[in-house]
Amino acid sequence: MAMTLRLTEQDAAALALQAKIESRSQQEVVATALREYIERTSRAQLLSSVLDEELPRYAEALERLGQ
Repeated sequence: MAMTLRLTEQDAAALALQAKIESRSQQEVVATALREYIERTSRAQLLSSVLDEELPRYAEALERLGQ
C-alpha cells in the first residue's frame, strides 16, 4: 500500500540521518518503527483488557494480601 507521510523539517532531517546511520532506506526505518509501535501498544492494550476483566474477580483477595 502506498502512503504519504508528512513530516516537519526537523523530523525529516532526523529520519534521513537515522536511515544514513543504519545504511537503510527511510522507508525501512519508518516501517520498522511502525511495526514496533503497533506491537508495543497492542501488548499494552491486551494487558489492560485482561486486567479490566480479571482484576475484579480477585479484588478481595488482593485487598487482603495488601494488608
